[in-house]
Amino acid sequence: MVSTDLAQVRKRLWAAADEMRANSALAPSEYRGPVLGLIFLAYAEHRFDEMGPELVAKATPRRPVQPEDYKARSVLYVPEHARLSYLVRRPEGGNLGAAIDEAMRAVEAHNPELRDVLPKGYQRVEKSTLVELLRLFAPLPRLLSGDAFGLIYEDFLSNFAAAEGRLGGEFFTPYSIVRLIVEVIEPFHGRVFDPACGSGGMFVQCAKFVERHQRSASRELSVYGQEQKEATVPLARMNLALHGLSGDIRLGNSYYDDLHDSVGAFDFVMANPPFNVDNVDKSKLAGDPRFPFGIPKPDNANYLWIQQFYSALARGGRAGFVMANSAADAGHSEAALRRQLIESRSVDVMIAIGTNFFYTVTLPVTLWFLDKGKSGTDREDTVLFIDARHLFRQIDRAHRDFLPEQIELLANVVRLYRGEEAETSAGGEVLLKDQFPDGRYVDVPGLCKVATLAEIEAQGWSLNPGRYTGTAAIEDDGEDFTEKLSGLYDEFTRLSDEADVLRAKVDLAVQGILNA
Repeated sequence: MVSTDLAQVRKRLWAAADEMRANSALAPSEYRGPVLGLIFLAYAEHRFDEMGPELVAKATPRRPVQPEDYKARSVLYVPEHARLSYLVRRPEGGNLGAAIDEAMRAVEAHNPELRDVLPKGYQRVEKSTLVELLRLFAPLPRLLSGDAFGLIYEDFLSNFAAAEGRLGGEFFTPYSIVRLIVEVIEPFHGRVFDPACGSGGMFVQCAKFVERHQRSASRELSVYGQEQKEATVPLARMNLALHGLSGDIRLGNSYYDDLHDSVGAFDFVMANPPFNVDNVDKSKLAGDPRFPFGIPKPDNANYLWIQQFYSALARGGRAGFVMANSAADAGHSEAALRRQLIESRSVDVMIAIGTNFFYTVTLPVTLWFLDKGKSGTDREDTVLFIDARHLFRQIDRAHRDFLPEQIELLANVVRLYRGEEAETSAGGEVLLKDQFPDGRYVDVPGLCKVATLAEIEAQGWSLNPGRYTGTAAIEDDGEDFTEKLSGLYDEFTRLSDEADVLRAKVDLAVQGILNA
């Protein structure tokens, strides 16, 4: 099946599945597990059928094909009664939900690494909906290639996240944000860690990065995750399996549990943690080496997460993560923590992202990038600030993402700053030439600025890109009112953040005078 056909198949599959959900009594969150489980079964059957002829050809009457033969080829063993092709042919009078539950248990029994991973509870789904879902997915093992199943799984995760809104954002980070993070940290080889891993999208995009550079992800990467939501851990494990990856994904609360002994253990850290979490029991954190700069006084966990990401890096390691804008300018004890982080000379790049990129929040966010390999380089005493708030594609009224060429431009700004060669395989050559005609890094007003530690200190140790990049010259390009209003709102948010910082400084100064 050619790629253009695959694109149409992906759209038709979601449209058909979503129509079935609309005609059922299930909410998107209740429908998600059963549907993703059937996609996983379709993939497992495809790989099983693909490997079967090769194994049968090598078998003998004395040594027939065994389940272990499939496992030796990294293929799941799927017994007959667990295959979609079998389930779709069942007599209509039987209990179809129970049969699918049994299929899931059988796959887990033959493949212990999937124990307690595959969804159950299909008996709660209306039989008519199950019949239609089976008819939709049963032909896929014979129609699609292995890579297609991973793409379909990603499509469905993304669409379910959009349908579930805020709750969907707890398990899914939009593709273009993850792709940008990966392009900046460049995880060619090593141990990758995500202590808030959701459905595992960070790991999948790491693997795709490696494969885009003609290497084998399964040989080059080892992945380790931790996730607090019990229902989300199976999503991540299925996602890894669908993309040919194995990983160690564990259930745990990353504020209190360090299940992977993370301090100094990883080459790459990626994460999209929950923002501005309160009520973390700080008494449980005393003496924890994951927080080397100290425990923040405010009831806000942002700087607990930031320190976890920093401390998990091995020497030379890189981290990329999403963070609330407020963390870049937060005052008082958080400002002191941020100063220590900056003075460690590990903050490498800060990228401001505009509104409406996420399902959980409509407000703009900032991407932070740390690099413990900066020491001893020309970048040791500098930080690259990028303002990407004016770069986006409007998907619909409420959602945006980046075009591939925009991701490539932003990643190329970082590459030029690091003295690396730019890449233009995603169509970003024109954008790159427009901004950097000589092919060398230069500060571009409104886009990027390299600031020294002295300049950052003069700005109160702020890591807000808008403080440094300035404003680009803007021409009237016919931008509609909605877009202009969104841009003004971004600027208003930045100025409000700065006002909060100044207000805190004034309050502190006045209190000092009054208490003198």
